[in-house]
Amino acid sequence: MILYPAIDLKDGAAVRLVHGEMESATVFNDNPAAQAEAFVAAGCQWLHLVDLNGAFAGEPVNAAAVEAILKACDVPAQLGGGIRDMATIERWLDKGLARVILGTVAVENPALVREAAKAFPGHVAVGIDARHGKVATKGWAEETEVDATDLARSFEDAGVAAIIYTDITRDGAMKGPNVPATAALAQAVSIPVIASGGVSSIDDLIALRDCGAALNGAISGRALYDGAIDLREALAALAA
Repeated sequence: MILYPAIDLKDGAAVRLVHGEMESATVFNDNPAAQAEAFVAAGCQWLHLVDLNGAFAGEPVNAAAVEAILKACDVPAQLGGGIRDMATIERWLDKGLARVILGTVAVENPALVREAAKAFPGHVAVGIDARHGKVATKGWAEETEVDATDLARSFEDAGVAAIIYTDITRDGAMKGPNVPATAALAQAVSIPVIASGGVSSIDDLIALRDCGAALNGAISGRALYDGAIDLREALAALAA
């Protein structure tokens, strides 16, 4: 199971939110590229990037920070936030991004997801962010009546590379991931699932790894910045 260190970008800095609320942002590093290099030096295989401003604006806002990370690091990176048209998808992939994450458009324009997954095989993931099982969009600011599992199943034949499933109520709260909901979603689809939200200890990572579903990976942010998870130790534990 891959551990994806998260770098959430707000106003050019690496931050973490609680429950996705922008006013709760805590700045952990004003040099995101340096933060990315530290994660790579510790041995991570991937980076998970989120343009928080972009998620609200509907277009990339922290492009300079993302580009600096891509130039500084030689591991693949995936990015979500404000990616809502083919031109933006193609532009990011051309800049060296390994995978784009489509969230809001997965609800509002699923045809775009299918078109992108067909045009760029292996490079398009779907971000499903849920609060009490229902999908939220536009930086988690708008709630829908769309069921998270139903949305995941709707892309079974689309050829998407992965689903990033985030339980918003756990995100940044350091209270552990929603293991049952994540496992249930992963068991409902054949698409690789990456768990996100609430991972706050190595025990949480082991619980996800051993949840009964073959998860592709898990994303952790605040716990790495706070020191609750030592990245080297976590990677060694998952490799054991």
